[in-house]
Amino acid sequence: MTLFTPLARSLPATVPFVGPEAIERRTGARFRARLGANESVFGPSPRALEAMRAAAADSWSYGDPEVHDLRQAIAAHHGLDAAQVTVGEGIDGLLGLLVRLTLEPGDRVVTSHGAYPTFNFHVAGHGGVLEMVPYRDDREDIGALIDRTLSVRPKLLYFANPDNPTGSWHEREAVEELVDAVPEETILVLDEAYLDLAPASAAPPMTLTRPNLLRFRTFSKAYGMAGVRVGYAVGEPEAILQFDKVRNHFGVSRIAQAGALAALADQTYLAATVERISAAREALQKIAAEHGLHALPSATNFVAIDCGRDGEYARAVLAGVLDQGVFIRMPGVAPLDRMIRVTVGRDEDLALFADALPVALDRAARLAG
Repeated sequence: MTLFTPLARSLPATVPFVGPEAIERRTGARFRARLGANESVFGPSPRALEAMRAAAADSWSYGDPEVHDLRQAIAAHHGLDAAQVTVGEGIDGLLGLLVRLTLEPGDRVVTSHGAYPTFNFHVAGHGGVLEMVPYRDDREDIGALIDRTLSVRPKLLYFANPDNPTGSWHEREAVEELVDAVPEETILVLDEAYLDLAPASAAPPMTLTRPNLLRFRTFSKAYGMAGVRVGYAVGEPEAILQFDKVRNHFGVSRIAQAGALAALADQTYLAATVERISAAREALQKIAAEHGLHALPSATNFVAIDCGRDGEYARAVLAGVLDQGVFIRMPGVAPLDRMIRVTVGRDEDLALFADALPVALDRAARLAG
């Protein structure tokens, strides 16, 4: 007797990312620096920490299933109506809901080859067919994405600004051109997880809406709350209403709601964190340059460093850094896999990476002959 669908049985038993904890369990050694998961080691606002501590005392009770106060606060922050906001378990959870709401097996989805793999993970899990567009000059190619979308008329078009894994970004005008070019039968999935860290010129106004536009934000990156799992989507009310039909209504805990609400209210702390992240990016770029490597310009909390050769060489560099107890990652798709990707950190974290990098480069060079 077959208990699971053919689609489920055809999928690999894997996750988009191997966590540092899994590597630690496999090797039996703990990492000395955690610079691979694009978390903010600078942490949440002290106000958020205090709010979460206070909320923990009431954690015997479910959080508000309507997430009312947080939705109201997010809407006010962006100059929107609360009916334009839904909250979920990080952007990943919301992407899963969107795919569930829109895709039937065989439906096409357009994205960039090498872009955020968790989105692809959800699409595959619902039987969608991915149409991949190559990067151009290490950035998502808006023109090519538009051309492919107009050609295949997909259900979804995924675009991140700024981008993971390269850290690149597009200016507001280019994003607005993309919004205007998408046909009405295609939903533009605009992933803005890192937009709090980008130049102001990269951000279209939040009042930019379309029936087929959904914008995704998170408290995981600049707000430093990756472990809490709070993200939100913004769109027109009719689109946002659909999420209520399938979401886990108790999925955002009482503690998470309290923490995100307090973090949003502390924009002074957010601004200071963004400055610290910017300084750490500059430090990583300097470390790369000192070893003859090119660091790509970044509008995120990580820096992609071009190792100057092919993916095999970059994987050797990655392994060498990991072996010295510093957790980093790299893009998995050529030609982006010629890079390593390093999350920003404290001075002491970056010093560990600075010590590990030349050793790893030397070993990779010897292995390459």
